[in-house]
Amino acid sequence: MRIGLIGTGRIGTFHARTLTAVPGVTDLLVTDADTARAAEVASALGASAVPSPGELLAQDIDAVVIASATASHAGLIRDAAGAGVPVFCEKPIALDLPGTLEALHKVDETGVLLQIGFMRRFDAGYVAARAAVRSGSLGRLHTVRAITSDPAPPPAAYIPLSGGLYRDCLVHDFDVLRWVTGREVVSVYAAGSDAGPEMFRDADDVDTAAALLTLDDGTLCTATATRVNGAGYDVRMEIAGEKDQVAVGLDPRTPLTSLEPTAASSEGAPWPGFLERFAPAYEAELDTFVRAVRGEVPNPCDGYEALAALRIAEACERSRREGRPVAMTELTQ
Repeated sequence: MRIGLIGTGRIGTFHARTLTAVPGVTDLLVTDADTARAAEVASALGASAVPSPGELLAQDIDAVVIASATASHAGLIRDAAGAGVPVFCEKPIALDLPGTLEALHKVDETGVLLQIGFMRRFDAGYVAARAAVRSGSLGRLHTVRAITSDPAPPPAAYIPLSGGLYRDCLVHDFDVLRWVTGREVVSVYAAGSDAGPEMFRDADDVDTAAALLTLDDGTLCTATATRVNGAGYDVRMEIAGEKDQVAVGLDPRTPLTSLEPTAASSEGAPWPGFLERFAPAYEAELDTFVRAVRGEVPNPCDGYEALAALRIAEACERSRREGRPVAMTELTQ
């Protein structure tokens, strides 16, 4: 298979390395707005550099992976769909509902495969949590707690382009919450704090957020996130039922110190960031994408899954700004 890759930044370069090792991928073509960087990545991996996304899509490729800047995703999805090329795209499709829907309409019109990169669906811990819920071993769920904490803020220039903490960061928790529980969110009540670095206030964003989400079966869920967790990168989920409870992301590298005198001390350094923590999941999702293109497995995360997570993020942002609960039925798009 001949695979195209658009975007050779940090995650794009990681994807490029991954794709060269995926069985059945014989050729990799890469492009980036920074043509020198694309050429460097291509040279290091034995791939071919192409001057632009348009020229890449004009090649005889079997699929394309989009890992470029967020603002370019929707347009590139539409272009790839118009060319009849199956697409893997890093989240999000777009930072708003109209842009997302426009891209999805083009995908529906052409019938191409579109897989969105919510990598937590491929993490061993979340997979096991989903299986535990489905098995009934936890009993009726009553509480779910999701945590995403970054050790340090992103560059100041990134924040105004990110879509905000709910759309950029917590959207992963919203997606995996639906995926693990198999339930839908019916209402949210969210709050945020911009008491940290000034660059968040300058961007009309928050550095820390919390949301209470109610599922359609009455299960209560909390989702919290921060950009300023100095202890280290921390992504966890706790799923509690009437019979038992389990946790994802609780291991010797979790940057959490127990003050109980009998507690064991942490044995490993915290994960530096998302790419290191979820490297196996990123690799598994691209391997699955290639298999899905070949028709061997169904699409594990289509564009409408991304739309559902974005709607929850939009509801949380509205709740934060207006200081009130928001029912999902208020988002009519």
